[in-house]
Amino acid sequence: MNKDFVSIADYSREEIESIFELTAELKAKTKKREEHHICKGLTMSMIFAKPSARTRISFETGMYQLGGYALYLSPNDIGIGKREAVKDIARVISRYNDIIMARLFSHDHMLELAEYATVPVINGLTDYNHPCQIMADIFTVKEHRGNLNDLKITYIGDGNNIANSWINLAAKLPMHLVICAPGGYEPDKATLDFAAQAGLSKVEVLANPVAAVKDADVVYTDVWASMGQEAEAAERRKIFMPYQVNSELMKHARKDAYVMHCLPAHRGDEITDDVVDSKQSIVFDEAENRMHVQKAVIARLLGRG
Repeated sequence: MNKDFVSIADYSREEIESIFELTAELKAKTKKREEHHICKGLTMSMIFAKPSARTRISFETGMYQLGGYALYLSPNDIGIGKREAVKDIARVISRYNDIIMARLFSHDHMLELAEYATVPVINGLTDYNHPCQIMADIFTVKEHRGNLNDLKITYIGDGNNIANSWINLAAKLPMHLVICAPGGYEPDKATLDFAAQAGLSKVEVLANPVAAVKDADVVYTDVWASMGQEAEAAERRKIFMPYQVNSELMKHARKDAYVMHCLPAHRGDEITDDVVDSKQSIVFDEAENRMHVQKAVIARLLGRG
Protein backbone atom coordinates (compact mmCIF):
# COMPACT_ATOMS: atom_id res chain seq x y z
CA MET A 1 0.00 0.00 0.00
CA ASN A 2 1.01 3.58 -0.61
CA LYS A 3 1.48 5.74 2.49
CA ASP A 4 -1.62 7.77 1.61
CA PHE A 5 -5.02 7.32 -0.03
CA VAL A 6 -5.33 10.54 -2.01
CA SER A 7 -6.33 9.29 -5.46
CA ILE A 8 -7.34 6.00 -7.04
CA ALA A 9 -4.84 6.89 -9.74
CA ASP A 10 -2.07 6.06 -7.24
CA TYR A 11 -3.23 2.47 -6.79
CA SER A 12 -2.91 -0.67 -8.85
CA ARG A 13 -5.77 -2.96 -9.76
CA GLU A 14 -4.36 -5.56 -7.37
CA GLU A 15 -4.27 -3.08 -4.48
CA ILE A 16 -7.85 -2.00 -5.18
CA GLU A 17 -9.06 -5.60 -5.25
CA SER A 18 -7.15 -6.28 -2.03
CA ILE A 19 -9.03 -3.43 -0.35
CA PHE A 20 -12.30 -4.94 -1.55
CA GLU A 21 -11.40 -8.33 -0.07
CA LEU A 22 -10.79 -6.74 3.31
CA THR A 23 -13.95 -4.65 2.95
CA ALA A 24 -16.05 -7.79 2.48
CA GLU A 25 -14.41 -9.40 5.49
CA LEU A 26 -14.93 -6.39 7.76
CA LYS A 27 -18.50 -5.88 6.55
CA ALA A 28 -19.34 -9.50 7.36
CA LYS A 29 -17.92 -9.09 10.85
CA THR A 30 -19.90 -5.89 11.34
CA LYS A 31 -23.15 -7.58 10.29
CA LYS A 32 -22.49 -10.46 12.69
CA ARG A 33 -21.59 -8.02 15.50
CA GLU A 34 -18.18 -9.65 15.74
CA GLU A 35 -15.54 -7.52 17.41
CA HIS A 36 -12.71 -6.51 15.08
CA HIS A 37 -10.59 -4.04 17.05
CA ILE A 38 -7.62 -4.31 14.70
CA CYS A 39 -6.81 -0.61 15.21
CA LYS A 40 -7.14 -0.64 18.99
CA GLY A 41 -5.42 2.30 20.64
CA LEU A 42 -4.90 4.21 17.37
CA THR A 43 -6.27 7.69 16.70
CA MET A 44 -7.42 9.63 13.65
CA SER A 45 -7.84 13.37 13.14
CA MET A 46 -10.67 14.27 10.79
CA ILE A 47 -10.16 17.71 9.22
CA PHE A 48 -13.32 19.21 7.73
CA ALA A 49 -13.11 22.32 5.57
CA LYS A 50 -16.34 21.12 3.96
CA PRO A 51 -19.07 19.78 6.28
CA SER A 52 -20.68 16.40 5.57
CA ALA A 53 -23.09 13.98 7.20
CA ARG A 54 -21.97 10.70 5.60
CA THR A 55 -18.24 11.39 5.70
CA ARG A 56 -18.19 12.21 9.39
CA ILE A 57 -20.60 9.46 10.45
CA SER A 58 -18.93 6.74 8.37
CA PHE A 59 -15.35 7.56 9.37
CA GLU A 60 -16.10 8.22 13.03
CA THR A 61 -18.26 5.11 13.43
CA GLY A 62 -15.86 3.00 11.38
CA MET A 63 -12.84 3.99 13.45
CA TYR A 64 -14.77 3.18 16.63
CA GLN A 65 -15.66 -0.26 15.25
CA LEU A 66 -11.97 -0.83 14.49
CA GLY A 67 -11.20 -0.11 18.13
CA GLY A 68 -9.70 3.32 17.55
CA TYR A 69 -10.76 6.89 18.17
CA ALA A 70 -11.63 9.62 15.65
CA LEU A 71 -11.37 13.32 16.51
CA TYR A 72 -13.63 15.71 14.57
CA LEU A 73 -12.07 19.06 13.62
CA SER A 74 -14.61 21.50 12.20
CA PRO A 75 -13.86 24.26 9.66
CA ASN A 76 -13.58 26.71 12.57
CA ASP A 77 -11.13 24.53 14.51
CA ILE A 78 -8.32 24.78 11.96
CA GLY A 79 -9.15 26.99 8.98
CA ILE A 80 -6.67 24.97 6.95
CA GLY A 81 -4.62 27.05 4.52
CA LYS A 82 -6.02 30.27 5.98
CA ARG A 83 -5.41 30.55 9.71
CA GLU A 84 -2.49 28.15 9.62
CA ALA A 85 -0.22 26.79 6.89
CA VAL A 86 -1.16 23.34 5.57
CA LYS A 87 2.36 21.99 6.09
CA ASP A 88 2.36 23.15 9.71
CA ILE A 89 -0.94 21.43 10.45
CA ALA A 90 0.36 18.27 8.77
CA ARG A 91 3.47 18.20 10.94
CA VAL A 92 1.62 18.97 14.18
CA ILE A 93 -1.17 16.43 13.75
CA SER A 94 1.39 13.79 12.80
CA ARG A 95 2.86 14.22 16.30
CA TYR A 96 -0.53 13.53 17.90
CA ASN A 97 -2.38 11.04 15.71
CA ASP A 98 -1.74 7.87 13.74
CA ILE A 99 -3.73 8.81 10.63
CA ILE A 100 -5.44 11.85 9.10
CA MET A 101 -8.66 12.08 7.11
CA ALA A 102 -9.32 15.42 5.41
CA ARG A 103 -12.34 16.77 3.54
CA LEU A 104 -11.17 19.91 1.77
CA PHE A 105 -11.96 22.30 -1.04
CA SER A 106 -8.49 22.55 -2.58
CA HIS A 107 -6.86 19.43 -3.97
CA ASP A 108 -3.50 21.19 -3.76
CA HIS A 109 -4.03 21.46 0.00
CA MET A 110 -4.67 17.71 0.11
CA LEU A 111 -1.43 17.01 -1.76
CA GLU A 112 0.49 19.33 0.55
CA LEU A 113 -1.05 17.71 3.62
CA ALA A 114 0.04 14.28 2.37
CA GLU A 115 3.52 15.55 1.49
CA TYR A 116 4.30 16.97 4.92
CA ALA A 117 2.41 14.54 7.16
CA THR A 118 4.48 11.66 8.46
CA VAL A 119 1.34 9.57 9.02
CA PRO A 120 -1.10 8.31 6.36
CA VAL A 121 -3.56 10.79 4.85
CA ILE A 122 -6.97 9.79 3.48
CA ASN A 123 -8.77 12.01 0.99
CA GLY A 124 -12.35 12.44 2.22
CA LEU A 125 -13.12 14.71 -0.76
CA THR A 126 -11.66 17.65 -2.62
CA ASP A 127 -13.00 19.76 -5.46
CA TYR A 128 -11.01 17.51 -7.82
CA ASN A 129 -11.89 14.00 -6.63
CA HIS A 130 -13.63 11.77 -4.08
CA PRO A 131 -11.82 8.39 -4.07
CA CYS A 132 -13.53 6.88 -1.00
CA GLN A 133 -16.93 7.44 -2.59
CA ILE A 134 -16.04 5.77 -5.88
CA MET A 135 -14.41 2.83 -4.08
CA ALA A 136 -17.67 2.34 -2.18
CA ASP A 137 -19.65 2.72 -5.42
CA ILE A 138 -17.79 0.09 -7.41
CA PHE A 139 -17.73 -2.27 -4.41
CA THR A 140 -21.53 -1.92 -4.26
CA VAL A 141 -21.87 -2.66 -7.96
CA LYS A 142 -19.74 -5.78 -7.51
CA GLU A 143 -21.89 -6.88 -4.57
CA HIS A 144 -25.08 -6.61 -6.59
CA ARG A 145 -23.84 -7.97 -9.93
CA GLY A 146 -21.49 -10.59 -8.52
CA ASN A 147 -18.73 -9.37 -10.83
CA LEU A 148 -17.56 -6.36 -12.82
CA ASN A 149 -17.42 -8.07 -16.21
CA ASP A 150 -18.67 -6.21 -19.29
CA LEU A 151 -19.74 -3.28 -17.14
CA LYS A 152 -21.16 -0.11 -18.63
CA ILE A 153 -21.52 2.82 -16.25
CA THR A 154 -23.14 6.06 -17.33
CA TYR A 155 -22.58 9.14 -15.20
CA ILE A 156 -24.99 11.97 -15.96
CA GLY A 157 -24.54 15.56 -14.80
CA ASP A 158 -21.74 17.94 -13.91
CA GLY A 159 -18.20 16.84 -14.78
CA ASN A 160 -17.20 17.29 -11.16
CA ASN A 161 -15.06 15.46 -8.59
CA ILE A 162 -17.26 12.36 -8.81
CA ALA A 163 -16.91 12.23 -12.58
CA ASN A 164 -13.12 12.66 -12.28
CA SER A 165 -12.99 9.82 -9.76
CA TRP A 166 -14.89 7.47 -12.05
CA ILE A 167 -12.45 8.29 -14.85
CA ASN A 168 -9.47 7.56 -12.58
CA LEU A 169 -11.07 4.23 -11.68
CA ALA A 170 -11.54 3.42 -15.37
CA ALA A 171 -7.75 3.69 -15.71
CA LYS A 172 -7.43 0.86 -13.16
CA LEU A 173 -10.44 -1.42 -13.71
CA PRO A 174 -11.81 -2.31 -17.16
CA MET A 175 -15.22 -0.89 -17.96
CA HIS A 176 -17.19 1.12 -20.48
CA LEU A 177 -17.62 4.53 -18.87
CA VAL A 178 -19.77 7.27 -20.31
CA ILE A 179 -19.72 10.77 -18.88
CA CYS A 180 -22.77 12.70 -20.05
CA ALA A 181 -22.60 16.44 -19.44
CA PRO A 182 -23.71 19.63 -21.20
CA GLY A 183 -21.11 21.62 -23.11
CA GLY A 184 -18.78 23.54 -20.84
CA TYR A 185 -19.32 21.16 -17.92
CA GLU A 186 -17.17 18.25 -19.07
CA PRO A 187 -14.72 16.56 -16.65
CA ASP A 188 -11.03 17.39 -16.27
CA LYS A 189 -9.19 16.90 -19.57
CA ALA A 190 -5.93 15.74 -17.95
CA THR A 191 -7.87 13.02 -16.13
CA LEU A 192 -9.50 11.93 -19.39
CA ASP A 193 -6.05 11.80 -20.98
CA PHE A 194 -4.77 9.70 -18.06
CA ALA A 195 -7.51 7.11 -18.64
CA ALA A 196 -6.93 7.15 -22.39
CA GLN A 197 -3.21 6.52 -21.92
CA ALA A 198 -3.96 3.60 -19.59
CA GLY A 199 -5.87 2.01 -22.47
CA LEU A 200 -7.82 -0.28 -20.16
CA SER A 201 -11.36 1.06 -20.55
CA LYS A 202 -13.55 2.70 -23.13
CA VAL A 203 -14.27 6.21 -21.84
CA GLU A 204 -16.66 8.47 -23.72
CA VAL A 205 -17.92 11.99 -23.12
CA LEU A 206 -21.39 12.55 -24.59
CA ALA A 207 -23.97 15.32 -24.42
CA ASN A 208 -27.12 13.31 -25.19
CA PRO A 209 -28.56 11.57 -22.08
CA VAL A 210 -30.72 9.10 -24.03
CA ALA A 211 -27.76 7.94 -26.10
CA ALA A 212 -25.54 7.87 -23.01
CA VAL A 213 -27.74 5.48 -20.98
CA LYS A 214 -28.32 3.01 -23.83
CA ASP A 215 -27.41 -0.50 -22.55
CA ALA A 216 -26.08 0.97 -19.28
CA ASP A 217 -25.75 -1.41 -16.32
CA VAL A 218 -25.50 1.54 -13.92
CA VAL A 219 -26.93 5.05 -14.22
CA TYR A 220 -25.21 7.42 -11.80
CA THR A 221 -25.85 11.05 -11.00
CA ASP A 222 -24.83 13.77 -8.53
CA VAL A 223 -25.93 17.26 -7.55
CA TRP A 224 -25.74 19.93 -10.22
CA ALA A 225 -24.26 22.55 -7.90
CA SER A 226 -21.61 21.32 -5.48
CA MET A 227 -20.72 22.93 -2.17
CA GLY A 228 -19.27 26.36 -2.88
CA GLN A 229 -21.35 26.74 -6.08
CA GLU A 230 -24.61 27.79 -4.40
CA ALA A 231 -24.66 31.14 -6.23
CA GLU A 232 -24.76 29.24 -9.54
CA ALA A 233 -27.57 26.87 -8.53
CA ALA A 234 -30.45 28.62 -10.33
CA GLU A 235 -28.52 29.00 -13.59
CA ARG A 236 -27.21 25.44 -13.40
CA ARG A 237 -30.75 24.12 -12.85
CA LYS A 238 -31.81 25.57 -16.21
CA ILE A 239 -28.79 24.07 -17.98
CA PHE A 240 -28.94 20.63 -16.36
CA MET A 241 -32.70 19.96 -16.27
CA PRO A 242 -32.54 17.95 -19.54
CA TYR A 243 -30.01 15.72 -17.70
CA GLN A 244 -32.40 14.74 -14.91
CA VAL A 245 -32.43 11.02 -14.11
CA ASN A 246 -36.12 10.16 -14.16
CA SER A 247 -38.30 7.17 -15.01
CA GLU A 248 -38.53 8.22 -18.67
CA LEU A 249 -34.74 8.31 -19.07
CA MET A 250 -34.36 4.99 -17.25
CA LYS A 251 -36.52 3.32 -19.93
CA HIS A 252 -33.56 3.72 -22.30
CA ALA A 253 -31.10 1.89 -20.02
CA ARG A 254 -31.06 -1.85 -19.43
CA LYS A 255 -34.20 -3.12 -17.72
CA ASP A 256 -32.11 -4.38 -14.82
CA ALA A 257 -29.92 -1.25 -14.61
CA TYR A 258 -29.02 0.06 -11.18
CA VAL A 259 -29.42 3.67 -10.14
CA MET A 260 -26.76 5.32 -7.99
CA HIS A 261 -26.25 8.71 -6.34
CA CYS A 262 -23.51 9.68 -3.88
CA LEU A 263 -25.93 11.82 -1.80
CA PRO A 264 -27.15 14.23 -0.63
CA ALA A 265 -29.76 14.10 -3.40
CA HIS A 266 -31.72 17.14 -4.47
CA ARG A 267 -34.91 15.24 -5.25
CA GLY A 268 -36.75 16.79 -8.14
CA ASP A 269 -33.57 18.26 -9.60
CA GLU A 270 -30.89 15.79 -10.75
CA ILE A 271 -33.03 12.79 -9.81
CA THR A 272 -36.71 12.20 -9.14
CA ASP A 273 -38.32 10.70 -6.05
CA ASP A 274 -39.67 7.67 -7.88
CA VAL A 275 -36.22 6.75 -9.19
CA VAL A 276 -34.37 7.23 -5.88
CA ASP A 277 -36.95 5.04 -4.13
CA SER A 278 -37.33 2.46 -6.92
CA LYS A 279 -36.30 -1.20 -6.80
CA GLN A 280 -33.47 -0.32 -9.21
CA SER A 281 -31.94 2.09 -6.69
CA ILE A 282 -28.89 0.97 -4.71
CA VAL A 283 -28.28 4.48 -3.40
CA PHE A 284 -28.47 3.55 0.26
CA ASP A 285 -26.37 0.42 -0.17
CA GLU A 286 -23.55 2.56 -1.56
CA ALA A 287 -23.99 5.03 1.31
CA GLU A 288 -23.58 2.18 3.82
CA ASN A 289 -20.57 0.78 2.00
CA ARG A 290 -18.71 4.06 2.44
CA MET A 291 -18.06 2.98 6.04
CA HIS A 292 -17.00 -0.56 5.20
CA VAL A 293 -14.61 0.48 2.41
CA GLN A 294 -13.12 3.27 4.50
CA LYS A 295 -12.51 0.87 7.38
CA ALA A 296 -10.54 -1.34 4.99
CA VAL A 297 -8.53 1.65 3.72
CA ILE A 298 -7.75 2.75 7.29
CA ALA A 299 -6.67 -0.76 8.31
CA ARG A 300 -4.47 -1.21 5.23
CA LEU A 301 -2.76 2.17 5.65
CA LEU A 302 -2.08 1.45 9.31
CA GLY A 303 -0.77 -2.05 8.54
CA ARG A 304 -3.55 -3.67 10.54
CA GLY A 305 -5.45 -5.51 7.85
